[in-house]
Amino acid sequence: MSIRLQARRTRLTAILVGLVLVLIAFVDVVAASNVVAGLEGERGEVAVPTWLFLITGGAVIAASAMLSMLMTDRQFIRAYHDWSRRPSIPRGDTLLALVGTVGALLSGLALVLVVYTGFTGPQLGSASFAVLFVFVGVRSALTIIAYLFGNPWPTINPWRRVVELVPNGFAEYPNVGRWPAVVALLALIWIEIVAPVSEAPAVLAWGVVGYTIYTIAGAVLFSPDDWFRQADPISLWFRFYGAVGPFQRGDAGWELRSPGARLGETDLVTDLSGVAFVVLLVWELTYSGFIVTAPGVTTVETLVRVGLPPVFAYLFLLISGYALFLAAYWLASRRARRRSGTYLSVRYLALRFAPPLLGIAAGYHLAHYFNFFVALSPSLWTAMVSPLSPPPPAAFTQVVLPGWADLLEIGFVLAGHVLAIWVAHATSFELFPGRLQAIRSQFPFIAVMVLYTMASLWLLSLPTTEAVYVQA
Repeated sequence: MSIRLQARRTRLTAILVGLVLVLIAFVDVVAASNVVAGLEGERGEVAVPTWLFLITGGAVIAASAMLSMLMTDRQFIRAYHDWSRRPSIPRGDTLLALVGTVGALLSGLALVLVVYTGFTGPQLGSASFAVLFVFVGVRSALTIIAYLFGNPWPTINPWRRVVELVPNGFAEYPNVGRWPAVVALLALIWIEIVAPVSEAPAVLAWGVVGYTIYTIAGAVLFSPDDWFRQADPISLWFRFYGAVGPFQRGDAGWELRSPGARLGETDLVTDLSGVAFVVLLVWELTYSGFIVTAPGVTTVETLVRVGLPPVFAYLFLLISGYALFLAAYWLASRRARRRSGTYLSVRYLALRFAPPLLGIAAGYHLAHYFNFFVALSPSLWTAMVSPLSPPPPAAFTQVVLPGWADLLEIGFVLAGHVLAIWVAHATSFELFPGRLQAIRSQFPFIAVMVLYTMASLWLLSLPTTEAVYVQA
């Protein structure tokens, strides 16, 4: 990369970071905390008026979008996304193979311990190795590693290692794309809400056993390559989040790339089921935040009052909200085709502009789980040190975070949206030859991204409560 291009890249990065910091400084009286996995915290009062808080957040994202549109130098855009450095250790090196084997053995041991301690250990979520490892270690920390660094799951996936040791591939995978993974992830989200998996370790253990049977049976029937690339929601979860990270594994080995560069490639989302899974990653985090706020509680209570059983009220809210998110994105795709006057189909535009949404999902996930992981990391360490003979519950401690740590949530959300807008900008300039046509095609997608931003910041601005009708 030339010195001129490097200087432009540095200036652009500095300006975007500055915009985020300005918003954080402006809302320094806003406090927010995390509600994850049944371990609940309370949010402070919002001193800045909510309407001003939301408008400011939306203005920052809209301003960053306008700024990216001013960057029309195709050479610079291409240089940013093509930049890469290859470490000296190749993919097939003995050391990497050894690390992968050790990682797989440790993950398999952890899987066995989750099931065993879930049944035999203390039936208290905050003192259970099973609950802490699954929610703090995997759902929080391992996912954060995926989008900040790179996808570790193909190396340590314990179920795949088992399937590869036995005969498999007895049937051809049907032409259903990734829709089984979409349905399975929806089911997992719903079960997490209506079943006490984070409070009753035995229930979590039964869930892990059931999922193990399900995924091993599917991988044996259809072959591990097809199953874990198409139908397994956990593998697809880490594959998509891992695409955000700077470390990517290609045919020649590991590469260090610009953040989000992988999101502009065409092999990540190849059909509409992939689009649906990406949108679900965004909706899943919005849904889990919504149901523990006053508007979410009121919505669920209203559905129950009209005669819907609580478990189906949560299911209805999950599916209907997801349908709205999908409809908004599809509408943006149709509007983008009309505004750009392109011969490209709505379907193709939807496929190409879906991966940038993973930047939004990663930023929102980090906002949900970073403080949560830091606060509960001592408890996770205590559980991991002695999983078979856990100490009394009083020995499981938490880190008390300073008040300013809650402001990181706002910064993480905005940073993810800025990354998403930048990748969408680069994608439009790759698809369209004219600058005006490329810029016009972005407007509908940026509108959807701003809508997601406003929803995220709105939820962060609200005090949290307990989800109603949920068995503890």
